[in-house]
Amino acid sequence: MGKTRTRRRVPTYSREVPGASGRVLVVDDNKVIRQLIRVNLELEGFEVVTAADGAECLDVVHQVQPDVVTLDVVMPRLDGLRAAARLRSDPRTSQLPLVIVSGCSQYEVESGLDVGVDAFLAKPFEPSELVRVVRQLCERARASTPRGQGGDGHTADSSRHGASTSDAQR
Repeated sequence: MGKTRTRRRVPTYSREVPGASGRVLVVDDNKVIRQLIRVNLELEGFEVVTAADGAECLDVVHQVQPDVVTLDVVMPRLDGLRAAARLRSDPRTSQLPLVIVSGCSQYEVESGLDVGVDAFLAKPFEPSELVRVVRQLCERARASTPRGQGGDGHTADSSRHGASTSDAQR
């Protein structure tokens, strides 16, 4: 007999965790990388939720309500660039800060800029650089609209879409 696979219940993440620096949705198909990112962000006070690919990201993003999403590019089912494009096309997540954490080829950087990715980190990356970028994007998002004011907690920040040269070259 074949094995049956049941889908696990997706928890709700809409509450604020007191003292957390922000909530981050980490999307990467490599479990080791997901855990590396998770541990480093949690050590710096972030609440972290993980997803194994872009499709899972889209399934949970509205329940998780992250302040920032980190995306690998090469993943099964739905890659990071297409997931970023879908997040940007949804009015509920169109202003959500996105970070590509990948090998960052020139094509990935250009494609990411086209869909409005906020920052790029090349693998292998320094954990301190990841924390710096995520913290900066969380602070920028919170400065534009505190959570609880205005829909999903994210509003337009006209300075957000221009990725800096240093971010785009990483």
